[in-house]
Amino acid sequence: ELTGSAGSSRADPGSSQEPELYSPASPGPQQEPISTYFEEKVPIPEDDMTKLFSFRKLWAFTGPGFLMSIAYLDPGNIESDLQSGARAGFKLLWVLLGATIIGLLLQRLAARLGVVTGMHLAEVCNRHYPTVPRIILWLMVELAIIGSDMQEVIGCAIALNLLSVGRIPLWAGVLITIIDTFVFLFLDKYGLRKLEAFFGFLITIMALSFGYEYVRVAPDQAEVLKGMFLPYCSGCGPTQLEQAVGIVGAVIMPHNIYLHSALVKSRDINRANKKEVKEANKYYFIESSIALFISFLINVFVVAVFAEAFYGKTNMEVSLQCNETGSAHSKLFPANNETLEVDIYKGGVVLGCFFGPAALYIWAIGILAAGQSSTMTGTYSGQFVMEGFLNLRWSRFARVLLTRSIAIFPTLLVAVFQDVQHLTGMNDFLNVLQSMQLPFALIPILTFTTLADSGVCTIGGGLLILVVCAINMYFVVVYVTALNSTVLYVFSALLSIAYLSFVCYLVWRCLIALGVSRLDFRGSVQYPPAVLMDEQPEFDS
Repeated sequence: ELTGSAGSSRADPGSSQEPELYSPASPGPQQEPISTYFEEKVPIPEDDMTKLFSFRKLWAFTGPGFLMSIAYLDPGNIESDLQSGARAGFKLLWVLLGATIIGLLLQRLAARLGVVTGMHLAEVCNRHYPTVPRIILWLMVELAIIGSDMQEVIGCAIALNLLSVGRIPLWAGVLITIIDTFVFLFLDKYGLRKLEAFFGFLITIMALSFGYEYVRVAPDQAEVLKGMFLPYCSGCGPTQLEQAVGIVGAVIMPHNIYLHSALVKSRDINRANKKEVKEANKYYFIESSIALFISFLINVFVVAVFAEAFYGKTNMEVSLQCNETGSAHSKLFPANNETLEVDIYKGGVVLGCFFGPAALYIWAIGILAAGQSSTMTGTYSGQFVMEGFLNLRWSRFARVLLTRSIAIFPTLLVAVFQDVQHLTGMNDFLNVLQSMQLPFALIPILTFTTLADSGVCTIGGGLLILVVCAINMYFVVVYVTALNSTVLYVFSALLSIAYLSFVCYLVWRCLIALGVSRLDFRGSVQYPPAVLMDEQPEFDS
């Protein structure tokens, strides 16, 4: 393993010579691993580094944060948003705001790791964890990526079904998603900046689509601001609490930490120069803040639309309205007085019933853009994770074929043999699956980074990650207890023992890395210094 040495000499900040990185398997120096994504690196303009801010440099660094922000806008997030609005009105907007801020802080850690070390999180894990834990960690992250991929496929299939007025069945939409993903994924062959511009175009489509719904429904702006900045939920019960937990689970996604730490490597930065590293961290943080602010606004659009139009509505009210407008989907809503429950499919239908066909089609366009962009970034995440953990170079075609096949098969079976309710119902299970994988991204990122060279900030970062993991574990427990099956309870208990044992192992190594050396009983666990602010860690063999 790579180990740090207090006596190691740090590279001259002014030189272009980078410190040598050594692999556990060989005594010789290695070149910095280059992913197939980085066939080019974006140059950074050489402005006066004494200037506090440069728009030219911000533009040069703009791109990775927006690709990262797409994970905050995938179909799973959109469904969580609309359910939050329909079930709790505007009361949980502050939870969405808090989750986005927490997400920004975690993404900052991921970006800093990539900038300072020149390696993304999967590569660092590969170098510092033993073989068996490393393989388990890789499998858990792959599971999260596949779960996210299934949600994105479901979102695209539903969007195509809505746009075609049912002429494209769900199973056909699933197959179409396979084909168009292969087409779009090779856009980076035309240049990295063009690829990033395409993702920006998809985010713009989402902003215009959901922004149209926001303007059309015209929510009460005072209620929107109250819900956003007043951390209180009057009259809320278990349903609203579960929804609040679901918001956090949907926003903070494990594979996105790995993705962002890799994307920042696409800029041409001299890591031996402390000023350049510090400047890169600054501009990446500004860019990520802007990107997540835009994604937050889009999420707010969705929550506010369903809070204003459908909070407190019953199935009977919606059914009558759909019958009056002659909607072909009126049978989706039973004629009873139970509270309306919506998903991304029903959400488009009810918008069409209350606000006209244009609202339905524009909604579907937004969902299609969300699903398509998310599935592309998900495939990039899988590529980085496989290359980093296994040091395995696969062609883009082979990588997409593998992940798509694993994600498509169960989704296709449900689409062929079940109805749309069962297909959208898979999203709850997939959110739980990704919630369970969150510690396998957050604990490693804390292990190799700190927010600053301050014990207070380190403890603060650890507590933040502990809270996020606890919230997601609560979400998992709520889901499992609702299954009402003794066999599933027993299986879940056995799975929980293995799961918690591995999480405890990661925490143990994290605490040792952060300086609690007394826990290293055999003196066998060693790490290079954690990434402090803009300092480059020291490495030797």
